[in-house]
Amino acid sequence: MKQRKLGIKIICFIIGVYINAFGIDLVTKGNLGTSPISSVAYVLSLRFDALSFGMATFLMNAVFLVMQIIILRGKFNLPLLLQLPASFLLGFFVNVNMALLDFLNPTNLFMQLISVLLGCLILGLGVSIEVAPNIVKIPGEGIVYTMSEVYHGVFGHIKVSFDITLVIISVILSFIFFGRLNGLGIGTIISALLVGRFVNLFNRLLTPTYDRFIR
Repeated sequence: MKQRKLGIKIICFIIGVYINAFGIDLVTKGNLGTSPISSVAYVLSLRFDALSFGMATFLMNAVFLVMQIIILRGKFNLPLLLQLPASFLLGFFVNVNMALLDFLNPTNLFMQLISVLLGCLILGLGVSIEVAPNIVKIPGEGIVYTMSEVYHGVFGHIKVSFDITLVIISVILSFIFFGRLNGLGIGTIISALLVGRFVNLFNRLLTPTYDRFIR
């Protein structure tokens, strides 16, 4: 029974990571700016040709892992390092989905907004599914979870604050690299305001399912 439940948890985690990556890419393909969690990585990928979006995502998640180690200090445990291969998985899925969505290049503002809003919804679902098994987290969510545990805050609320911080850093980098906003826009702001709320929504809606199958 324990092995079966562990298998279900692993499958749920992988599905959550894939959905997470798909949501990130769908927001990005809206051409109104990428999601806040990926904003720094996206700006870096635009600046450095050698960095794909997926690779930059992996490197940023490695930074988030280091931040968790600093926050946890003596409470740090070795299983936390499993977030590193999980980060690689996310980066891989980001590149795969960008290739799959290559056909999607909306130019109409309405369709761009639909892409962003749908991407936010999917990203919120992915984060909720990914975090629920509680076996390993993507560092981008792991850092938010760590802060919510250490500082006793609500996960979704802290995620909103964290996303806004990433957007500010991305804006600064964008002006340093390009002298203007590049890879950021109204879609980034919409994502910063909505994804955390969607996470809270899906957490409430899916809690009975989580409790039955993976907890």
